Amino acid sequence: MTSTRVNWQRNFYVFLSGQFLSGVTSMIVQYAIIWYLTERTGSATILSFSTLFGMIPMVVLSPFVGPLIDRFNKKGLLIITDLVVALFALILTAVGTLSTDFPIWLVFVSLLIRSISQTFQMPTIQSILPTIVPDKELTRANGQLSMVQSANFIIAPALGAFLFSLVPINLLILLDVLGAILGISLLFCVFIPQAKNTEETIHLFRDTKIGFELLRKNKGLWQITILESIFLLVFMPAASMYPLMTMSYFHRSVGDAGMIEVVYASGMLLGGIFIGLFGKWRDRMKPVIAADLIIALALVLSGVLPANDRGFWLFLVLNAIAGVATPYFNSLFMAMIQQSYEVQYLGRVLGVLNAMISAAGPIGLLFSGPLVDKIGVEKLFLLAGSGALICGVITLMLPEARRYDKNLQKRLADNKNDN
Repeated sequence: MTSTRVNWQRNFYVFLSGQFLSGVTSMIVQYAIIWYLTERTGSATILSFSTLFGMIPMVVLSPFVGPLIDRFNKKGLLIITDLVVALFALILTAVGTLSTDFPIWLVFVSLLIRSISQTFQMPTIQSILPTIVPDKELTRANGQLSMVQSANFIIAPALGAFLFSLVPINLLILLDVLGAILGISLLFCVFIPQAKNTEETIHLFRDTKIGFELLRKNKGLWQITILESIFLLVFMPAASMYPLMTMSYFHRSVGDAGMIEVVYASGMLLGGIFIGLFGKWRDRMKPVIAADLIIALALVLSGVLPANDRGFWLFLVLNAIAGVATPYFNSLFMAMIQQSYEVQYLGRVLGVLNAMISAAGPIGLLFSGPLVDKIGVEKLFLLAGSGALICGVITLMLPEARRYDKNLQKRLADNKNDN
């Protein structure tokens, strides 16, 4: 093992550790805020607004954050966004300590700020990986990042519920400050190369258009992006209805609904671990398409299960299988994108890509409630799975999409030989 390899691994794992500590504390606080709103208001409208505040910045701002990420110091961007979230945590703590209740509007502002921060952080992290990880290790690195994010989804709800029952909400929010301190401290120990085009003038709309054109001109990748956006459009309504499916269709408890979420996240963790350890596919589109088809079939089968105990346990198994398949798209597709563009343009492309994919969720959610009221939650799973299955089949039928990674690897090898 060479010294260079040891250095990049140490650098990457310190970075990953900081993201885990910052992420898990932030998610605990996020759950605590939602539970506080639920306990205080009991209003579905309030909870819907809180969900929208978490999604809207990602959709609206993602196309425009890319140019900033490409130009600015990436480590500085992560530090600033962590500090902003920590500052609002201190404000919420102060208000909650000095008054009997948090003003709802201030909670919404806090959720909005957290979402804006995440809108910057996600593509920044994605654009950092190819600068600190060797090209051939990108797939495994993305798998390990997915593993960390899945672990957060498992740990945060359980730990958050335990702390929420013991610690006043105004003090529990201070975990955001602790997470920022830990994350920033570890970031100072990470070497992240400076962007090459920091002196260029930023023109947000023009730069966003450049990112869009770079993505659109890459025919195979553009086809995959469109199909995956449609996939998420039909998948997200079903994903948001897992608690309703558990409690309304199968007539199970809140605890069982929580178990479904944990099982799905545990499946994601297992999938991420496998990618992180063995993720060296010669053609990554094969597992990406397979993962889409597996998730689609899991939804279809969930929609035809009997509404009894046997049906629920089969639903649990299908949910675990879908969870294992989920990181394959997230990690492998992201690694292909990171290898498809020069680092100085990657932020712009990721901004447009994240906006397109993020927009699918809210659009699908707008129709899910009325649709479930008319046809039943189990029929929604059947429809969502059928739509997702069609997306997977179309991907198989499009040569540019199906062969994208093979063509990409050939292009990378040719470029390496030319140099």
